[in-house]
Order: sequence, then structure tokens, then C-alpha cells
Amino acid sequence: MTVNELERKKRREGDVTAKETEQLFVKYVRTRDPAIREKLILGHQNLVHFLAGKFANRGIPLEDLAQVGMIGLTNAVDRFDPERGLHFSTYATPTILGEIRRHFRDKGWQLKVPRRLQELNMAASRTSEMMSAEFGRPPTIQEVAARIGATEEETLEAIEMGNAYDTVPLDAPIQAQGESAPLTLAEFLGEEDASLRRIETYGDLRAAIESLEPREKAIIYYRFFRDLSQTQVAARLNISQMHVSRLQTKAIKRLRELLEARS
Repeated sequence: MTVNELERKKRREGDVTAKETEQLFVKYVRTRDPAIREKLILGHQNLVHFLAGKFANRGIPLEDLAQVGMIGLTNAVDRFDPERGLHFSTYATPTILGEIRRHFRDKGWQLKVPRRLQELNMAASRTSEMMSAEFGRPPTIQEVAARIGATEEETLEAIEMGNAYDTVPLDAPIQAQGESAPLTLAEFLGEEDASLRRIETYGDLRAAIESLEPREKAIIYYRFFRDLSQTQVAARLNISQMHVSRLQTKAIKRLRELLEARS
């Protein structure tokens, strides 16, 4: 494809050439004509889509990112000074990327994370990617921390906070090995063992039993720990079954009073 054919293709797509951009900005700075401003914005919207595409598949729709990028492009058009000698695309790129990254920082996190950690997380991610390409290996935490000017603890915390960016709902289906139907994440989560909640109560109960009279203590032991009947207990203690019943009732009442006093 020749240069002329490429320029004609750009015009069909709504782009403007570097020379046309320079001429339009000279006129726009002088006149602030809204029609020229709109032409400059529309002529560089492909740059926005290209930059937004670098952030695809990160939890925010590409269309939303492009809309945010257009805000950065509009700001760049309004602030650009052609007399500085820069190409507009060179000037606009960091402004567009800044808006997109700010949107991720403010809207993309599923959980509430301090802004400083959000910014450190993004800085650490970008730096890690660049250093991986530079070193040919993943950088260490110490190397990343030194490059972004943070402590190792701050850098590690910021990286770990990246897990808060995208959360997994408890009803999300998870295909377990050997299972024909997917299970949900909630089915893989444990729950508190009910017996653990009784440990403290059991300790209090044991202490209360120790405070009973010897015969009452024996009745509670035989009835509820050895599962003997009142008749069997009566035979062991050489007392009547009715006496066992009265002592059992008295012991249980005493235990209830002791446990209520401890709660």
C-alpha cells in the first residue's frame, strides 16, 4: 500500500494525518472553533480504541474504557500547544492512559481498598511487566520496591491487595474433577463445627459437676455419661430409684444455677 493510499484509507476511517492535525491545531488555538475541535477529536478516536484495547479482559467492558479514554482525548485536544514541537499523539497518549487507569482505580475494585494501595498496585504491576521484559525473568519484590520507591512491605501488601480487584461470587459454578454437574464455590467452603462451640460450655459444665455433692456427682456421671437407667444407678448406690430421681432433679437444678451464674 502506497503512502497516498494509506492516507486515503485513514480519511475514510475518520483519521487525520499528522500534517492535517498540525494545521487544524494552528487554526483551533487561534479560533477555538467547536467544529475544528470536534474534527480533531473524531480524527483521533482510533488512538483511544487502540489504547483502551490494552486493558481488555480486566473486568470492565471495552466500550466503557473507550468512553473514558475519549474524555482523556478531549482534554488533550483542549490543552495541546502545537508550538511545543510535539506530535499530538505523543502528547495525548499519556493523558488518555491516565484517564483509563484512574477509572480502574476508582471504579474497578470490587472491595474497598485505600487509594494509595491501589496506586501502588498499579505501579507495581506496570513495573513488574517492564522489568520482566528487561531482565528476561520475573523481578523480585525487592527489585520492584526499589524501582517504584516503596518499602518491600508496602509493595508486597499492594500486590496482595490486587486480589480485591476482582472477587468471585459464592454461587459461581466450579467444575470439580470427577463431577458431572458443577458445584458452587459456597459448597467448597467449610463451616464452623458445632462441637467447637460446645467446648467452652463443656468446661464450665465439668467445673459445675465437680462442685456437687459426691452422691449427686455419681448420679450425674452414671445417668448421663454411662447412660445407666435410674434403677441401675439405684442398685449401684444402694438407694431407692425414687431417691435417685430426687437427687438427679436436685443436681440438675444446681448445675443450671451454676452455669447461669458463669454466663
